[in-house]
Amino acid sequence: MRVVAGSLRGRKIASPRSDSTRPTTDKVREAVFNSLGSLDVVEDATVVDLFAGTGALGIEALSRGARHCTFVERDRNALAVLKENIRNLELEEVTTVVMGDAASLRHAGIECDLLLADPPYSFGDWQGLLDAVKAPFVVIESNDSIGEIEGWETVREGRYGRTTVTFLRPA
Repeated sequence: MRVVAGSLRGRKIASPRSDSTRPTTDKVREAVFNSLGSLDVVEDATVVDLFAGTGALGIEALSRGARHCTFVERDRNALAVLKENIRNLELEEVTTVVMGDAASLRHAGIECDLLLADPPYSFGDWQGLLDAVKAPFVVIESNDSIGEIEGWETVREGRYGRTTVTFLRPA
């Protein structure tokens, strides 16, 4: 897996050796970030990569001009690989890594310009997650359409193989 575009284009992103992490494919990341670029929401943004895994989504955002990314991951194996990716790509000064999960962050609230959420496909508490978010733009990866979420409007939705990507903003 490699960074698709931007200042880090072509650089390698390592993946954990376990099945507990499902990294976003290059094709999906390219489609997502081309759309985000056309919507002008990445440049100089503060980003939260929730359910970060390898950090591929947040790293792609940084490569394309985001100012800072906070990565949130609870799996220890994925966390080790995420930290290795940040170190190898020399992104320590523009990143924060939080060991935890979405549920723990809900109580603290999440504030950013762009939230990227790629939870396990079994995740379903979209309303609870989005109720805790203060962000003008959210991208969610899932295995199916997430449907209507109270207080949010769907800007775009696309299907890429087994992955559905939904772009949301507050209603």
